[in-house]
Amino acid sequence: MDNFQIETAQNIGIHQNVAGIGDRILAFLIDGLILVGYAILASFAIAGLGLDGGQQWVYYLIIGLPVFMYYLVWETFNNGRTPGKAALNIRVVRLDGSRPAFSQYIIRWLLRLIDISLSSGGVALVTILLNGKGQRLGDMAAGTAVISERNKMQLSQTLHMDIPENYVPTYSQVTILKDRDIQKIKKIYYNARRNGYHNVIVTLADKVAVLLEVKPVERPLDFIDRVLKDYNYYTQK
Repeated sequence: MDNFQIETAQNIGIHQNVAGIGDRILAFLIDGLILVGYAILASFAIAGLGLDGGQQWVYYLIIGLPVFMYYLVWETFNNGRTPGKAALNIRVVRLDGSRPAFSQYIIRWLLRLIDISLSSGGVALVTILLNGKGQRLGDMAAGTAVISERNKMQLSQTLHMDIPENYVPTYSQVTILKDRDIQKIKKIYYNARRNGYHNVIVTLADKVAVLLEVKPVERPLDFIDRVLKDYNYYTQK
């Protein structure tokens, strides 16, 4: 699984895990099965009610419209997820990790015609593989990407951080903290970085500084990162 990073206006690096091409194809197949199943059941229901006698508009309204609007409606009202995407734990987001606007969902939905419908998915497949940010043409036009949220909580909850062999700690006071304190700090820190919540990082840094009784000279972002690394330094010795 690839990843990419962008910098927000507050100089916070946000890492995004790109959804794998296999996950996206499988999500597409799941959604396709749902649509086929719905069309079959709806056809039987229409026939059972005796509404199929030359009334083509019935098919368009009951079958065609829901199938046509499926991706737009699900992604708009289910936080960037269709049932297929939800099953694979992937979703559509803006490049900064926030929720897309309705206009962005519309753009990527309209361009499905080129990405998937007319090319049988070929254009989308090639674009995703070459782009590196989980983007098909619709995503590139809309400023969105499809990311994977697998193991997101495990990443933020683990205590371990890789530090260089020649690492020099700054805050020996971190030894007063417990594992559960570091878990909480790291979880808040990673979530705030991922979503670009600079104010949360500032507040977190202020509280940690008070707790450790120190006056950091680094930016709040760098201070929290230093605290986490210092804790790992002392606990790994």
